[in-house]
Amino acid sequence: MSLTPSQSLRTEFREFLRLAIPLASAQVAQSATGFVDTIIMGRLGSETLAAGGLAAITFIALLNTASGVVIGVSPLVAEAYGAGCKARVQQVARQGLWLSLIMAIPVMFFLGNIDLLMRQFGQQATTIALAKTYLDIMLWGLFPALAFATLRSVVSGLSHARPIMVIVVGGTLFNIAGNYALGLGKLGFPAMGLRGLAWASILSLWGMFLSLVAYTLRHKKLKAYRLFENLHQLKLPIFRELVLIGVPIGVSAALETGLFTVVTYLMGALGTAVLAAHQIVLQTIIVIFMIPLGISFATTIRVGQWNGQQNLAAARQAGYVGICSGVVFMTVMAIALLVFPQQVIGLYIDVRAPENASILTIIMPMFTIAAVAQILDSVQKTTSGALYGLKDTRVPMLISFCTFWGIGLTTGYLLGFHFGLGGTGLWLGQSIGVAIAAGVFLWRFHKLSLSRSYSKF
Repeated sequence: MSLTPSQSLRTEFREFLRLAIPLASAQVAQSATGFVDTIIMGRLGSETLAAGGLAAITFIALLNTASGVVIGVSPLVAEAYGAGCKARVQQVARQGLWLSLIMAIPVMFFLGNIDLLMRQFGQQATTIALAKTYLDIMLWGLFPALAFATLRSVVSGLSHARPIMVIVVGGTLFNIAGNYALGLGKLGFPAMGLRGLAWASILSLWGMFLSLVAYTLRHKKLKAYRLFENLHQLKLPIFRELVLIGVPIGVSAALETGLFTVVTYLMGALGTAVLAAHQIVLQTIIVIFMIPLGISFATTIRVGQWNGQQNLAAARQAGYVGICSGVVFMTVMAIALLVFPQQVIGLYIDVRAPENASILTIIMPMFTIAAVAQILDSVQKTTSGALYGLKDTRVPMLISFCTFWGIGLTTGYLLGFHFGLGGTGLWLGQSIGVAIAAGVFLWRFHKLSLSRSYSKF
């Protein structure tokens, strides 16, 4: 008996939620570490907040770029799972772990010499010294973070998302406790400042990776895939396919996070107060945006699974379920941010303290623009996830370059530096780029999925 359109929509939404809720919850939990880091940095002083925030966004930008490449595992595993091809799942997972190691090495080297780049961007000597203290430790967490991203993509592609949430929540709680103990010198530990925050983070990253390895080795169904057998064998055809799918995703992630990173560096050129205000806005948005990011991962998996079954009409519906879910959530969050801005900002700084008056004046217009822009950013992210599920990654990469950098960064620079809008202009410019990307991605998914559909519910 075939399902009616309304029944198929309800079924798709239910299956989508089984993936989206754990994946989005895991993303929120993981981002909570950065949120707590920022709060602790604020307690350590404005200079530490500015430098630590700059270092953190640099690490996140590089990690997101490298993770984007290995996340190319996700659509391939989802497609193989949908097609019922267990051997291909095994092969893709193993090559993904190889790719994690290969990606980690050059990024670690780059982070070890990041102070040279910071000087070129005109950062203050104190900011560079504090940031390098943090990053020299954090670079040792790159491999476990990338390997975890690979295994997370494999496990979620096999529709086992809930354990990921449990592991990430556990790792996050450990990280937060470590931040409190090592960063501020509580529970009998010495106060290590930014070094303590970094040590807590890399211990958490290794713990999450090893926990997920243990889960895949012990779970009855996942154990049958034998993901860790013959790891020494590099299968070049599959590795090449993974790179061809993953590199455009990684480049797209680099273009997106790179935009925010460069804007952060430009904020630093406008002064410590502007940079501190920007860090508060950015960290708030990062935490909230983890929900659409998790929704995007779930959308990629659901579209990829239907694609593996050669049912493009179902894949199209799965894509729109994910897109609409992201828009609804971010609309609610935008309203909340616009109604309660003082309460949110008060989590980071004392809004009644006279010494914070300048930061508060700078932050309010940034906060308003960022809140509204996140609605369109959710469209951009979830729609790109739907395109990835169709293994369409190269054209979205080109679109990201044109919109984020050609339009967003250029507009932001002109508004911020030439029209005197400062940090507000930078936020407005990058938001314009994201909004245009959202519209183009949505148009492409609509046209591509419609033209390729050949079956109906």
